[in-house]
Amino acid sequence: MYRSFLLALASACLFLPSCSSTKVPVQEEVAAPSPAPPNYHVEKEFRAAWVATVANINWPSKPGLSTEEQQREALQLLDFLQQHHYNAVIFQVRPQADALYKSDLEPWSYYLTGQQGKAPEPYYDPLEFWTEAAHDRGLELHVWLNPYRAHHTAGGPISEQSIVKKRPELVVQLKEGYHWLDPAQQGTQDHSYAVVMDLVKRYDIDGVHFDDYFYPYPSYNGEEDFPDDVSWKAYQQSGGTLSRGDWRRQAVNQFIERLYKGIKTQKPHVKFGLSPFGIWRPGYPASVQGFDQHDQLYADARLWLNKGWIDYFSPQLYWKINQIPQSFPVLLGWWDQENRLRRHLWPGISVGRDSSAGNVQEIMSQIMITRGMLPNSKGVVHWSISSVTKNPPMAQALLKGPYKNDALVPASLWLDDKKPEAPSVSTEVQGDSVRVVWVPKDEKDAFRTVLYYQYGQAWNYKVLTRKDRSFTLTRALPGKAGAPQPLLKVAVSAVDRVGNESERNEIAVPQAGI
Repeated sequence: MYRSFLLALASACLFLPSCSSTKVPVQEEVAAPSPAPPNYHVEKEFRAAWVATVANINWPSKPGLSTEEQQREALQLLDFLQQHHYNAVIFQVRPQADALYKSDLEPWSYYLTGQQGKAPEPYYDPLEFWTEAAHDRGLELHVWLNPYRAHHTAGGPISEQSIVKKRPELVVQLKEGYHWLDPAQQGTQDHSYAVVMDLVKRYDIDGVHFDDYFYPYPSYNGEEDFPDDVSWKAYQQSGGTLSRGDWRRQAVNQFIERLYKGIKTQKPHVKFGLSPFGIWRPGYPASVQGFDQHDQLYADARLWLNKGWIDYFSPQLYWKINQIPQSFPVLLGWWDQENRLRRHLWPGISVGRDSSAGNVQEIMSQIMITRGMLPNSKGVVHWSISSVTKNPPMAQALLKGPYKNDALVPASLWLDDKKPEAPSVSTEVQGDSVRVVWVPKDEKDAFRTVLYYQYGQAWNYKVLTRKDRSFTLTRALPGKAGAPQPLLKVAVSAVDRVGNESERNEIAVPQAGI
């Protein structure tokens, strides 16, 4: 699909290779960026997909694959995201108090090798591999962790290295076979905090991400209450006066606030994202019915958004537009009203994995509704990556429609509002082609590059990766009635890690000989 997309662009003479004809002298950089930017602006929209490793949902396809097979599958997923104009991947690195990376705190994941505690052979660090490969493709890499799940029913035998065995006082067993860390225990909070901060310190990640699993869903324990009698009685004996529900919520609240502040202290540019259940409480807003995460998961997600303890918020709005008790735009509008500090609101979307025209149209419509309701920071997260990689009609519709053009991740101005310096730019005419070359003023401030180009009166752009330092354009495009549209100007900007775009350094392209 992507090959045909490139061929279509090539037929428009955009990606012509350099020619061997006589070269026109290099056009030197202008003294300063153009005071009036081009009239074409790069799209800014968060386009992400979750990659689940628990139960081998998305990657790797099964436990025990060789290193080569794991890496090949990873690159196929990342190539797909780049080719389909996504700009972020949310990669699950801690599905059950384990690690898909080298950790001194928790064992290697069963989902990697089929044996908890066993490293990949030949050895490599999957998170390091995913991070570098994502960045090479212009994708942000967000690590996704489950803060409290200690063991999943699909997680193989519990090893001696598991926290279930090493810290049994922190763990409770649920009736459906899961093991869960007790969120109210200080030892749980300290351990999970240490795990997150270890990741932030040692890896060049762009974000930390939690989903909707705080206290477990009641179905995980046979619809009975969470078995935390020991810690609850200890709290009461210490003089605690909160109700049991408020006490549980307080424990989660304290952890979320502590974690946000810790991440910002260590690496301010690393975003903290949360993806709670899509309904805060039934009746909010009035037409909404359904599960009550406030009383069942003890997740006061509205408070976290109100307080700004997150950088982006992705409530799981996995319902259709016209599903009145859980309507997608109605819920999105309510969450937007609660977004008092104007953090990014990028909903999670998933209404099915079938390839029917109705399902495809529903997703297209949800994306367009999000753009209309949240024009200052557009974006969605797709659950999960398989919903597009294994659904060609969906992938094609996205690429031909809302994801037709590249997009930058919207800037997080509360983290950093300083623009990078504009790159230096030069052009070299080579026969029927023009090679554009740029040099960033600061390599660390050039996570991505935007190349703008003007044919006739029309501007367009291409978003390039951290590795790109040149690009070749054709000198003219066919116009109406056969009149060529010459390449008149090019402009280049640098984009930093939090999405700030520099001014555009614009230069004219020599026209002699066209």
